[in-house]
Amino acid sequence: MRERIDAFAADDKTRGQYDSLMIKGQALQQKQQAGLPLDGGEITAFETLREEFLNNPVARGFLDAQEEMHKLQQSVAQYVSKTFELGRVPEEADLDHGGGGCGNGGCGCKH
Repeated sequence: MRERIDAFAADDKTRGQYDSLMIKGQALQQKQQAGLPLDGGEITAFETLREEFLNNPVARGFLDAQEEMHKLQQSVAQYVSKTFELGRVPEEADLDHGGGGCGNGGCGCKH
């Protein structure tokens, strides 16, 4: 994860794409929240920027690393929360590994 984040941080072009995409996305969101009509050209420009960004391998690696980091943070938070809930360090069977499962907390089947 760290290598992909570092590669993104070192790539001025990709960071510029990201910044432009975030600025345009926020502008569209603010306009929509204000009840203003969205211009087709604005949406097309945003979608074009988005496609260019997602087709950039450095950007894709960065986004994947962000998602992995988010999942890791969720796992740590769940572990800490379960520790407080149980008053002890949880065992594998105590943890709900998400994804719906078969109802057997910690079975890992991910049905």
